[in-house]
Amino acid sequence: MRVYNFSAGPAMLPVDVLELAKAELTDWRSSGMSVLEVSHRGKDFVACAAEAEELLRQVMGIPADYRVLFLQGGASGQFDAIPLNLTAPGDTVDFFNTGSWSKKAIAASKRQGLKVNVIADEAAGNYTTTPAPGSFAATPGAKYLHYTPNETIGGVEFGYIPEVEAPLVADFSSTIISRPLDVSKYGVIYAGAQKNMGPAGLVVVIVKDELLGNARPDTPSVWDWKAMAEADSMLNTPPTFGVYLLGLILKWVLDRGGLEAMGAANKAKADALYAAIDGSGFYTNPVAKDSRSWMNVPFVLPDAALDAPFLAGATAAGLTNLKGHRSVGGMRASIYNAMPMEGVQALIGYMADFQKNHG
Repeated sequence: MRVYNFSAGPAMLPVDVLELAKAELTDWRSSGMSVLEVSHRGKDFVACAAEAEELLRQVMGIPADYRVLFLQGGASGQFDAIPLNLTAPGDTVDFFNTGSWSKKAIAASKRQGLKVNVIADEAAGNYTTTPAPGSFAATPGAKYLHYTPNETIGGVEFGYIPEVEAPLVADFSSTIISRPLDVSKYGVIYAGAQKNMGPAGLVVVIVKDELLGNARPDTPSVWDWKAMAEADSMLNTPPTFGVYLLGLILKWVLDRGGLEAMGAANKAKADALYAAIDGSGFYTNPVAKDSRSWMNVPFVLPDAALDAPFLAGATAAGLTNLKGHRSVGGMRASIYNAMPMEGVQALIGYMADFQKNHG
C-alpha cells in the first residue's frame, strides 16, 4: 500500500516515475542490463546524462552562460566546495543566517579561513522570520552573498530574491523545480536531489561561467567546478541512478505543464494546509506569515503530550513521517512536487478528526 509520505528528505517521488523506473530496471534501453549496471562511460549513459542536463536547462530556463554539474557529496559537501572555488583564505563573504542550514554553511566557510560577515541574522525571531528587503547592507568587496531560500527544518522561506552587487549563492535543495526561478539573478545555485529531483546521492550545481577557474590549488578535483565542467561531470563515476531518475522526473514536470503549473499546484497545497492550521484554534504554525514555506510546513499541537498519539494515528491513517525535526519539535509536513493535493486534504481531514477527539 502506498502511503502519503511527508518526509523532508529523502522524500516522496512521483508514482508514475517509480513505475517507469521499475519497468526499465532489468532491461534499460534494450541493453539487457539495468541502468544501475551500465558503464557511465558507455554511449547510452553519456546520452542519458546529456539529456538530463538539457531537460533541466529547458525546465528551469538556464541561460547558455551557465554550467550544470552533476556531483556527489550532497549540498553539505558544497558548503566547503563553494569557498574552495570562489575564494582565497582571508577573503570576506556575506551570509544571511535564517536557520539550521545557514548555520552549517557559515561554519564551513569559517573552516576555510574566510572572514564571514552575517549581514542579517534572524536569531531575535528564533529563526521564524526572513530579513526584510533592504534591511541589510552588503560588505564592500565581499566575494559573494550566500543564503538559504528555504530552511527545510524551520519551514522559513524567502519571498524575494536579494539584490546585491556580489554574486548571489543559494542553497535551493528544498525548493528547486517547485516554481519558476530567474536563474540569471544568481552566480551559483546548488541543490541536493532528495526533495524534488530524485533519490539521495546527487547534488546539482548551476554555476555561471565567469565564476569557474578560480579554485584554490588544494581543492579536491571532484569539487573543482572547472575540472568537473570540462569532464562533463564524469571526472569520477557519477551517481548514475540519480541522474537517470532526474531525467524521468523532469519529463514528468514538463508533462504536467512545467514550473508554472508546479508553482500553482504547490501554492494551492500550501495555502490549503496553512488555512486549516490557522483556522483550527488548535494547531499553530510558528513562522511569520510573510516567511512561510511552500514546501515544509511545521505545526505544533496545544500540548506536547498529544504528539505521540497524533503521530500514531497519522501513521495508521497512511500519513507518515510527520514528526518535526528534533531541534524544532511538533510536526512538519513536507509537501514537495510529488505530494498530490489528495495527500494534503487527507492530512487536513485527519487533523480535524484528531482535534474533535482531543480538543
